[in-house]
Amino acid sequence: MFKFKTDQNSNLRVGKLKTNHGILQTPFFMPDATRGFVKLATTKDVLETGTEALVVNTFHLYLQPGLDLINKAGGVHQFMSSKQPLLSDSGGFQVFSLIHRSSKMGKIDDEKVTFKSPLDGSLHELTPEKSIQIQFILGTDMIVCLDDCPPNEFSRTQMEKSVERTLAWARRCKKEYLRQIKKRKITDAKRPLLFSVVQGGKEIDLRRYCASELAKIGFDGYGFGARPVDADGNFLAEILFETAQSIPKESLRFALGVGTPEDIYRCALMGWDMFDCVIPTREGRHGRLFFFKDDFKIKTLPDLKGPIEQAPDFYEAINIANTSWSQDFSPINQNSKIPELRTYSKSFLHHLFRLKEPLGQRLAALHNLEFFQDLLLKIRENKLK
Repeated sequence: MFKFKTDQNSNLRVGKLKTNHGILQTPFFMPDATRGFVKLATTKDVLETGTEALVVNTFHLYLQPGLDLINKAGGVHQFMSSKQPLLSDSGGFQVFSLIHRSSKMGKIDDEKVTFKSPLDGSLHELTPEKSIQIQFILGTDMIVCLDDCPPNEFSRTQMEKSVERTLAWARRCKKEYLRQIKKRKITDAKRPLLFSVVQGGKEIDLRRYCASELAKIGFDGYGFGARPVDADGNFLAEILFETAQSIPKESLRFALGVGTPEDIYRCALMGWDMFDCVIPTREGRHGRLFFFKDDFKIKTLPDLKGPIEQAPDFYEAINIANTSWSQDFSPINQNSKIPELRTYSKSFLHHLFRLKEPLGQRLAALHNLEFFQDLLLKIRENKLK
């Protein structure tokens, strides 16, 4: 299912991953199709950007439009008219974020999570078993275990409890996963890939322990749990590196939520295979566009076999709403595969944003999605070295 080669100068792994909806080149980036769609983009748009796979959100799809409707459609692929590989998250990050922001929104215990819907206040329960069941109904190619996802700033005692709960829930998820495989008579060649999540906050020993115990259960891939930055926004390079090295070498490494260009670059060179984030479309909707620097060359980058604290300065981000772009008649991206980005000028895009025209947001979002896919292509082909 997953074969790769490791770069001789770094921990970068370049390979191929076979899924039920196609082969993916690793490392790869998945835009978030949170509620079954990438904001401002059609299926055709997404394909034109070079995007190979997407992430859908279990929590949001469960609440709206609901499982009955998706089941009647024949699964989430049919519902959203996509033939691309899809990964569904467990819903844990969203539920835990909801509760950690306000204890009035729910309760977490060793058995389950009880939460109020942010849509209508209705009460719901999410267990490890239910999360797996939902994801089988969605019919995605890759599914993720429910984990206890605490803030990185939790105390050592709280983090230890979180890790033990994550491990207990991973065992329950694996058991339910195998039950669903048997119940649905799914062959080994057609089964969805199962990922667990490594927790432990900023405690390296807890990350190693969690990864080791999860490996004993056995999964196709392992994800980095919680945010990849601390409370001050500092990139947790050492934690990400040590976590990657603690994951079984032959397994997929999923850096959940890693999404800035420099963080993707650093994590790829540290051995992570998969990435997802809302950044390309979210930043695009606010007029922020990413561009590679024409003269970019990496001359030296210290210790490519270890944590990479600083990424090279290989791109720039502009705010197209700034007046300085009002008379720039060059194409948004003259090298784009998307006709509109080669045709429309930066001046015209600036005009659209000044008038708050949705077409401008769409063009900017597509530009960023293509930039991110080009970034991963350059990484795979070592074009950034």
